[in-house]
Amino acid sequence: MDNPDKTTLEQVRRQKARRLRERGILPYASGFRVTDPARSVHERYGSLTAEALEAEHAGTRLSMAGRLVALRSFGKTVFLVLRDRSGEIQALVRKNDLAEDEFGLLEDLDLGDHVGVTGPPIRTRTGELSIAARSLVLLTKSVRPLPLKWSTVTDVEIRYRQRYADLACNPDVAEDFMARALIIRELRAFLDRQGFLEVETPMAATLAGGAAARPFLTHHNALDLDLYLRIAPELYLKRLIVGGLERVYEIGKMFRNEGISTRHNPEFTMLEFYMAYATYEDLMDLTEALLCHVDERLCEAFPRYADGRTFRLARPFRRIAMKDAVVHRAELPAGLVDDEEGLRRWHVERHPEASPADRETIARMSHGTRIFTLFEEIVEPSLGHDPVFVVDFPLDVSPLSRKKETDGSLVDRFELYIEGRELSNAFTELNDPDDQAERFRAQVEAKRRGDEEAMDFDEDYVRALEYGMPPPAGLGLGIDRLVMLLCGKQSIRDVILFPLMKPEE
Repeated sequence: MDNPDKTTLEQVRRQKARRLRERGILPYASGFRVTDPARSVHERYGSLTAEALEAEHAGTRLSMAGRLVALRSFGKTVFLVLRDRSGEIQALVRKNDLAEDEFGLLEDLDLGDHVGVTGPPIRTRTGELSIAARSLVLLTKSVRPLPLKWSTVTDVEIRYRQRYADLACNPDVAEDFMARALIIRELRAFLDRQGFLEVETPMAATLAGGAAARPFLTHHNALDLDLYLRIAPELYLKRLIVGGLERVYEIGKMFRNEGISTRHNPEFTMLEFYMAYATYEDLMDLTEALLCHVDERLCEAFPRYADGRTFRLARPFRRIAMKDAVVHRAELPAGLVDDEEGLRRWHVERHPEASPADRETIARMSHGTRIFTLFEEIVEPSLGHDPVFVVDFPLDVSPLSRKKETDGSLVDRFELYIEGRELSNAFTELNDPDDQAERFRAQVEAKRRGDEEAMDFDEDYVRALEYGMPPPAGLGLGIDRLVMLLCGKQSIRDVILFPLMKPEE
């Protein structure tokens, strides 16, 4: 995993640090006043000729600091390339321009060190914009050499574990996380302009609810109380709708005790927002506007993310009903999708290779769960790349959604798919306290039968509904998956700074 020469290289670097101390130079400085990041130097002086720089800015003193990423020595002239958060700039270091002890620093510098330079902007003989160092200071000695390349599968694992080294070596990776920050910032900006209020709700609670998922369990010692890390903030946010905060949202961490894959991390970030006096159809329009806004801002700031995409965020997004999609894709005989016993037999026969236990599980599914399962098996892999809203979910798999007035077996719900991957889930919210209590009881019964993802009965939430909740609609959007989509990443670990990893041996 490590470079076989690394130990020797580290020893050499530590010897240099000791030599610096012996000369009275601290290899780990305290602060440095930066007035000119690399990008601002290029923006202000990049269009000026060597003559203009000499005539107009010979007395200017730029102050820049960064990590040393390249060093070329020609005796009394040395070229350093420094990288900071905004980019790279070259520093021209000449013996005649520095005090002897400052120029002597160069023999103890290594790639990866942090260095500060001060001096005027110039152009070198080759025409490269540079800072002519009039002072040079070592800010931090790097005693562990940075990796030179990340080319193998094993290196990918190291990159996730050692994200600090990954960011230091790969400017594109750093840009990915700058893009992530911009996406979150623009989500907030859009919702704020729509009159939504950002709020914070509990991360730990005595009940598991708000979504179907297996929770993490923790313990509060002082109260001797078992608590669940939240799997969704939904029930708290809807309490706020009851209280009169008619448009609320939260961006925060969720925790689901599930497997790890390219699209799943047990700790992830989600946006949820709720809007009173709205339906799921209103949220489809709002979601289209939200995503198009965020993507437009992203591509303005980082144009490379628009290249090579297989999807187009063009309004309006396509909309399909789940049951119709199953009928069409599975080429079911007329009426079979509404024939509970007939569809059960057809589904069981579709899995002749299944074990007896699995076939029994398939046979015992409720009718609504079966339609949802067939959608996942047959339709989801064929949804295509462009955005599509899948609407009208079965009641059986939607314990918090409002029933359709035209068909009580379905609910007013949609999921948004782009590139065949689920991105968001939304529905017209259930605000009938008696109906909600009955669905909670069904969840409790499912948990009693062994469903580890079923919800608890939340009596306080039912009480809140009894006070009266104005008819709302709500949406959950996976931030990590959105960043993956817009930035063209195939693994969720590429968009989470510190994804969960097994401990190193």
